[in-house]
Amino acid sequence: MASTNGTPSDRVQRPGKLDGKVAIITGAGAGIGEAIAHKFAYEGAAGLLLAGLPDDPLDQVKADIEDQYPGTSVETFDKDIGEQENAEAAVKAAVDAFGKLDVLVNNAGVLPTLAEIDEYPVGDYRRFVHNNIDTTFFMTRAAIPELQKTRGNVVSAGSEAGWNGTPQFTPYGPTKAWNHAFMKGIAGEQGKYGVRANCVCPGPVDTSWTHVETGPMDEETVETLTGATALGRRATTEEIANVYAFLASDEASYVTGALWLVDGATTIVHGMPGKDVPEDIKAEPEGKLTLRFQRASDPADAPTR
Repeated sequence: MASTNGTPSDRVQRPGKLDGKVAIITGAGAGIGEAIAHKFAYEGAAGLLLAGLPDDPLDQVKADIEDQYPGTSVETFDKDIGEQENAEAAVKAAVDAFGKLDVLVNNAGVLPTLAEIDEYPVGDYRRFVHNNIDTTFFMTRAAIPELQKTRGNVVSAGSEAGWNGTPQFTPYGPTKAWNHAFMKGIAGEQGKYGVRANCVCPGPVDTSWTHVETGPMDEETVETLTGATALGRRATTEEIANVYAFLASDEASYVTGALWLVDGATTIVHGMPGKDVPEDIKAEPEGKLTLRFQRASDPADAPTR
């Protein structure tokens, strides 16, 4: 059933794939996380808890969603969810605000530095573990009792790098492979409670991470990332969010334990086929969402221990 928002004069017709659902989205202040939050609201979500760090523009994302989708209630949580007590507090905040929890999106993560392994900063390695693994573990652990009540689901951020490994940021791929295995384990363990668990595994995405001006990559790395896709371009954050919304919805009721590649065929192609793609095919598709912070995050500012 489609959802409608607002007054009779300004209501927005929405597809309703997530009609009435309540979700926590981590890393929701920018990039893919912002797009997921908007997509869930667009699909009729009743309540969203946007989790991020104190300097993330969570309040602006909240305001944008409430302005565009008046039928979706939004709360924010700005503490480090890589700590157990904060993860538990985030889940409690969502349930206190909305009365239930249907979906946990483990999107929080970082990619702070490119360097060969013998020179890789130890502090940045620890940022990987804390932000890419600890957040997923503690949030999932805290959310599972609530998701069992609603027969809900978890969708976590994997990566094609978790399949292939990637030179210059070699610690990144293993943290994503951990998420892959963790979601498979959760799927097998929690199915008897009606809880599903899946991973979305993007390739290069048009965020701050994959631009020389705003992220850790140099020109050669950016050229390789896009050239190694069959479509010759980055994904948009909305294209990634579309897959999160499907997996979180009841349309994916028999999908669990899946690693859903959204990588422009990066994992299967050889060489640099993207260099031969015509410019009109390389053009990013026009989306439906109005986003503000697609390239606004700075992974180097993520916490470490």
